[in-house]
Amino acid sequence: MANIVMFCILAVVILGSAFMCVMTKSIMRAATFLLFVLFGVAGIYFLLDYTFLGAAQISIYAGGITMMYIFAIQLVSKHTLQNMIERFKGTRVAGGILISLIGLVTVAVVLLKNRFIDAAASVADVEVPMAQIGQALVGSNKYEYVLPFEFISIFLLACIIGGIMIARKEDNK
Repeated sequence: MANIVMFCILAVVILGSAFMCVMTKSIMRAATFLLFVLFGVAGIYFLLDYTFLGAAQISIYAGGITMMYIFAIQLVSKHTLQNMIERFKGTRVAGGILISLIGLVTVAVVLLKNRFIDAAASVADVEVPMAQIGQALVGSNKYEYVLPFEFISIFLLACIIGGIMIARKEDNK
């Protein structure tokens, strides 16, 4: 019973924060609400006893990615951010709903056509040991992920350096 109550609390926090993240006009508030969403997802992982995923969610997404968003927001000039406030237009809302429905139908067709739901139900009964997950994350063999992590870290470093260079050029004007 306690798990259901905690899940309901986390679901309300996640959905409310996600809604506020999309609807707020302040970009810093949106980043803050995104942080609450990511912490709520980590809470659900901990509720399901997936401590590794919960810790990864907090350290990578809630910690690193959100701080990178805030860093990028701070690098952008205030004049650029002032022009970002935009009113809702009926055609844009209708277009967004239409694109969302097309995406939902596409995902549903792919899932049903390829029978992913049946395959996922049979795979979910198998428990994967933590040592195997760790080896897959930091291994360098086929189907292991150390090389993509290294490429992403180099890419993020290049983005940060590029952002700093752009910010320095704006200060000289």
